[in-house]
Amino acid sequence: MANTVQIDIVSAEESIFSGTAEFIAAPAIMGEVGIYPHHAPMITALKSGSVRIKLADKAEEQLIFVSGGILEVQPGHVTVLSDTAIRGSDLDEAKALAAKKSAEEAIKIKSAEIDFAKAQAELAEAMAQLQAIEKLRKKR
Repeated sequence: MANTVQIDIVSAEESIFSGTAEFIAAPAIMGEVGIYPHHAPMITALKSGSVRIKLADKAEEQLIFVSGGILEVQPGHVTVLSDTAIRGSDLDEAKALAAKKSAEEAIKIKSAEIDFAKAQAELAEAMAQLQAIEKLRKKR
């Protein structure tokens, strides 16, 4: 068996993924981070995007969308905590497109009733979901 690391991805509602991986890529605030077994311990904030997991002894990668959160690396174990985490196969393109359109319209209006920062965050999350869907399409 190859060198592996245990990874757990947990959302506010449930445990989304638990398994062993040969490699993990995550969307850290300062840029994408790659984690192999025996990585140095660290904690970093995540932005909206895709966590890619190269499963042990399998050719395909598992893709999980996170809406931000925290990534913790400890010897032999990686934990991702996120408010929202969605398996790549469960992403809904129509819903993401509708959220993107709604956020773009809210940003254009710029009225006092609209929380501009919230609209920007919703737009960034919708765009990240659409990018994750596009990555899944390219794999197939």
